[in-house]
Amino acid sequence: MAGEIGNLLVELEEDKVLDSVRASLNDGVEPIAVVEELRDGMSEIGKRFEAKDYYLSELIMSAEIFKQAMEIIETKLSGASQATKGTVVLGTVQGDIHDIGKNIVASILRCEGFEVHDLGVDVPPEKFVAKLEETGAGLLALSGLLTIAFDTMKTTVEAVTAAGLRDRVRVIIGGGPVNEAVVEFTGADTFGKDASEAVRLAAQYTG
Repeated sequence: MAGEIGNLLVELEEDKVLDSVRASLNDGVEPIAVVEELRDGMSEIGKRFEAKDYYLSELIMSAEIFKQAMEIIETKLSGASQATKGTVVLGTVQGDIHDIGKNIVASILRCEGFEVHDLGVDVPPEKFVAKLEETGAGLLALSGLLTIAFDTMKTTVEAVTAAGLRDRVRVIIGGGPVNEAVVEFTGADTFGKDASEAVRLAAQYTG
């Protein structure tokens, strides 16, 4: 059940969402709690879209409101000094441009103190490898909502292995249709069924 901020997001009340996010942070509410409310709101919007109660225009508008809200939260976090728990490279793999789930994971990871390098969408394997080499990150998170993304996930893991990085890099995959069989097919270490689990796994692998 979405809280006040989540409900405002569902109703696409842009100004009220942003004002409520600012007010909550100023009142000392934990950033991750605010992110979870926004995530709940996006989840409800997704359900309404699937039920054809919402259309593409509402989906696009909600994603833009969510993005603005996350920018407020991340600006607040950037002013706080906190030790980095670990470095994560993530992105939506080549052939897929879905990014709402990826953005939520990236935001929650940042809230939890991870250094996140988000490469965006439609990311080719060599770009993931280059960023892993550049940052020394020990965790790679691959997102994909389309089943065609599974082949690219597999190719990406193979590219990481070919670059000699696989021994030190753990690979988490995620996306609506991802399950244990996909983990086995791609050669990843595990999958996260939602953003909260992705953060738990990240902490486990970098701890």
